[in-house]
Amino acid sequence: MTTSELDTLLATADAWASADPDPQTAEELRTLIGHVRSGDATAAVSEQELRDRFAGPLAFGTAGLRAALGAGPNRMNRVVVRRAAAGVAAHALDLAAGAYAPRAVVGFDARHNSRIFAEETAAIFTAAGIETFLMPRELPTPVLAYAIRALDCEVGVMVTASHNPPQDNGYKVYLGGRAVEEDARGVQIVAPHDAGIAAHIAAIGDIDLAAGGWTVLPESIETDYVASVATLADPSFRDRDLRIVLTPLHGVGGHTAQAVLAAAGFDDVVVVERQAEPDPDFPTVAFPNPEEPGALDLALETAEEVGADLVIANDPDADRVALAAREPSTGTWRMLRGDETGTLLGLHLVSRRTSATRDAGPEAARSGVFANSIVSSRLLGRIAAGAGIDHVQTLTGFKWIARVHDLAFGYEEALGYCVAPGLVRDKDGISAGLLLAELAAATKASGRTLFDLLDDAFLVHGLHAADQLSVRVGSLGLLGAMMNRLRENPPSSFADSPVGVAEDLAEGSALLPPTDGLLYLTQNETRVIIRPSGTEPKLKCYLEVVEPVGSAAELDGAKESARARLDAVKRDVAEALGL
Repeated sequence: MTTSELDTLLATADAWASADPDPQTAEELRTLIGHVRSGDATAAVSEQELRDRFAGPLAFGTAGLRAALGAGPNRMNRVVVRRAAAGVAAHALDLAAGAYAPRAVVGFDARHNSRIFAEETAAIFTAAGIETFLMPRELPTPVLAYAIRALDCEVGVMVTASHNPPQDNGYKVYLGGRAVEEDARGVQIVAPHDAGIAAHIAAIGDIDLAAGGWTVLPESIETDYVASVATLADPSFRDRDLRIVLTPLHGVGGHTAQAVLAAAGFDDVVVVERQAEPDPDFPTVAFPNPEEPGALDLALETAEEVGADLVIANDPDADRVALAAREPSTGTWRMLRGDETGTLLGLHLVSRRTSATRDAGPEAARSGVFANSIVSSRLLGRIAAGAGIDHVQTLTGFKWIARVHDLAFGYEEALGYCVAPGLVRDKDGISAGLLLAELAAATKASGRTLFDLLDDAFLVHGLHAADQLSVRVGSLGLLGAMMNRLRENPPSSFADSPVGVAEDLAEGSALLPPTDGLLYLTQNETRVIIRPSGTEPKLKCYLEVVEPVGSAAELDGAKESARARLDAVKRDVAEALGL
């Protein structure tokens, strides 16, 4: 960086610090500026930090905003959030076009600065003439998604970074009410709404904040959600003899999840004490993500101590759920993969539907659509077909799954499940957790296990086994280079099975909009999908193999064969990526 460029950077940072409404981030910026100007031992590191913070504004996309907290346009802070709120408000008013007065609801979790980001969003929406409701306290994302539909709001905002590291925060936007069509009400935004909001953000000048005028919702918004979700429990599944260990992973879902389980008759619930209360620093886990190794260690230890039947873990904003149970073949606790949990929910919902509509005729049993993302297992589609239920594959993310017409159940392998789209048109780890508890209790009462149910499905539809390879990189630019490498030198086989179908998902199709990804299908049904992560600097590779199973006696051998094939596929993918 030349002297002139450095002077410009320092002047820009000075101006930002002077205008920053947050004294903490303003001082943080002035400290970095001081180190650079003094030429001390940290000058070079501080200069690099400033360059990154002012590399450009955070891009507002269909995932909203998500980044590390800190001063500067490339971080999450009050300036950036104010501009985002003003952009969302302007877009909502554009959609209304004077035909109606938009309404909005704003929620927040317990992460650092979430409450202030939410309160200032409410103040900006109110100043813009939008009737605004603010959640009464830190509550799960599913409660916010529920409130959008329950209050018939055109806009929903949730301030959360979900399962990201403690230093991050985020800003998730939903549309509903009169702003969008029925299937999109209460769903996260997709194009062109992201571009519309981004354009407004880029054009923002002065921002007005109202001193008051929004409505802080009563605590009944949570109790209404709890009561509504508790009705999902099927009264014909009466068994409630189940000891559950529950962990909210230091997030905001613990109280709500316990209330839902209790309302449905599950009162033998042990909460992991050290993870029970919201804590934005997530002190007992390296990453507050149930998928990460070690995240469930305390829950599994607790389950062993109390003789539990099931472990239910929510991520910090409780829109996702992980399940763990004792595997009969080993006698040890194991967390189920997202696809395994999705399969169990699909089987349970088919069973419930068949039972409830036995006297209503076959057409009633087939109403509604099952859906999952293209990177999730193909097993759900085969289960649906076997039950005469329509099935749809979508792009990755609940912004796509949740807008499927006539959706009855949708899931993605990353622990996201929508079991009640009429209540919450998004993934909901609390309602899904309830149905999983119901299934586990009924299965226990019959003397069987959840793993037995999976084996039953494998015997009918073939053993579907999945794995992932994630490649974390230093910058987003490297992801494009890795994808280009694959496009220029496509692999010809995986685990010695020739590639029969190779699709560049960026080209789109009659069924799917364009997305950056590559899909390979080999002659023996091995499937590989490679795509950049939408929220992290990662390249994600999704692997699935299918092994035919003729009888229960063949299951163990099929599982060993599937594991060996997955390992071979993983090696071939790594080689194709140049790793």
